[in-house]
Amino acid sequence: MASKSLKNLTAPLSGNNPVIVQILGICSALAVTVQLKPAIVMGLSVMVVTAFANLVMSLLRKGVPSRIRIIVQLVVIAALVILVDQVLKAFVYDVSKQLSVYVGLIITNCIVMGRVEAFALQNKPWDSFLDGIGNGAGYGLILVIVAFFRELLGSGSLFGYPIFEKLGLYELGYANCGLMLFPPMALIIVGCIIWIHRTINTNLQEK
Repeated sequence: MASKSLKNLTAPLSGNNPVIVQILGICSALAVTVQLKPAIVMGLSVMVVTAFANLVMSLLRKGVPSRIRIIVQLVVIAALVILVDQVLKAFVYDVSKQLSVYVGLIITNCIVMGRVEAFALQNKPWDSFLDGIGNGAGYGLILVIVAFFRELLGSGSLFGYPIFEKLGLYELGYANCGLMLFPPMALIIVGCIIWIHRTINTNLQEK
């Protein structure tokens, strides 16, 4: 894989992460990260939509008049979101119910539209596809990190498995932190991730 293609795939995982660097897609991070399972499914859903929206719009970029490009983008993204939503309802219905309207709101996710506008309309299909996968994976990575801490500290479990109960921490006096289950805690965790990320990058640049 060429270095440019590799960079398109890996840069959004850290150095140009859409959530903690570009500060996009924050709203869904507050809503779907109470548990790990829906966070992972949401991350995968955004990755699929972003990757294929980039691919389709890159293929169509020379044939779509600029004055209607936003309408075409919305139609493509909406069609992909509907397909993803139907697949989730067919194979993971319980998670689909947990995600509720947030799957449909992928249509308005800044990351999806932003990557189509900023990258897919100026680049070749393969590079655009990789960029979509990378940005979707970068978004999903942050969701998983946030959900890990919220479910573990808020419910004492991971994927519904009672971790703290099996470790006997409740018998030692530990109590679940109910605040972790409220949306503002997701924003605080994201803020901490941004702080740590920028601190590490600053130290590396200084060296």
